[in-house]
Amino acid sequence: MKPIFNIFSNKEEKEEKIEKIIVDYREKNSLLYYELKDKNFEIEDKNLKVADYIVRDIAIERKTVSDFLSSMINKRLINQLKELQQYPKRLLIIEGLDEQELYAERNISSLHPNAIRGFLLSILLSYNVPIIFSKDYKDTAQFILLLAKRKARPASLNVNKRFLDNNERLQFILEGFPGIGPQTAKKILNKYKSLKNIANVEEEELKKLIGKKAEIFKKILNFEYKEK
Repeated sequence: MKPIFNIFSNKEEKEEKIEKIIVDYREKNSLLYYELKDKNFEIEDKNLKVADYIVRDIAIERKTVSDFLSSMINKRLINQLKELQQYPKRLLIIEGLDEQELYAERNISSLHPNAIRGFLLSILLSYNVPIIFSKDYKDTAQFILLLAKRKARPASLNVNKRFLDNNERLQFILEGFPGIGPQTAKKILNKYKSLKNIANVEEEELKKLIGKKAEIFKKILNFEYKEK
């Protein structure tokens, strides 16, 4: 029986040192971090503005199943996916399928399975970010091990937060209010156009547009900062 060809192997691999992995310092408390240490990775801790790991020229955002679901709800992952666009090569690893059911009818987020599937499709089709599902942190480490052995051009670490145009800045500000997601923010901006106009609108009028969300929206908008 002929041996199976390994696309990641080469003759120099036995003598080649495993490439250094750039790890965001916030990952130091994870089991994956120590698994990589045990696998003789050379790890460099950095304050990464984008991604959790950089392996050669690939930026990796890593989420456990529970973190993926919660970041889907609070829309944090949407911003992270936008930031990843700065890297030509990027990956999203969803870790822990052996430990937690992704599509459970009663998951911690109470999300319908089809909502989760739809969001996964959006990641692939709208943001062009490939997804890897791993069983656990040890499985994730094996993926990173294979990536680290590939020949590739190192990625630049000189990456900043994505520049927002003025429309995006206005929407970003509104999405900071409780209960105001992208659709509601756009609805408000389409009608009132500027933050000045929004601040001057009466609560009852705003309620006609966004319902009960208007109450807490106006409350925070009129809140006076207390010096500490």
